[in-house]
Amino acid sequence: MTFTFDETAYRNLVAEVAPKVIETEEEYERVLTVVERLTFATNRTPEQRVLHKLLVKLIEAYEAQNYPMDLSVPHEILQHIMEASGTRQADLVGVIGSSGVVSEVVNGKRSISKAQAKILGDYFKVSPSLFI
Repeated sequence: MTFTFDETAYRNLVAEVAPKVIETEEEYERVLTVVERLTFATNRTPEQRVLHKLLVKLIEAYEAQNYPMDLSVPHEILQHIMEASGTRQADLVGVIGSSGVVSEVVNGKRSISKAQAKILGDYFKVSPSLFI
């Protein structure tokens, strides 16, 4: 199944969002709001997917400069993503394992396997590398 990319629709989206290098906390919050809306939108258009990818790159660049995450531990990242998305531990039961496994993973008592990282990446629509 191939999708056609509509340049006009993309230009309209870009004009609406007006993406640029993020330099302030206010701009960061604004772009985060747009990305969250696009992330959880169902049936995103090809144009929305391309804009989403661009905005995520802008956010990543801003965060790398202003919020270095070198010391983050995979289970802390998982906790943050769960909190931000309103996901409960119970929601992950059956997705990455039993309730005991989920509890141990979320609380850092068990490391996240590569297979679980891939599943979590797909589940939250983020890079699996966040969990490794």
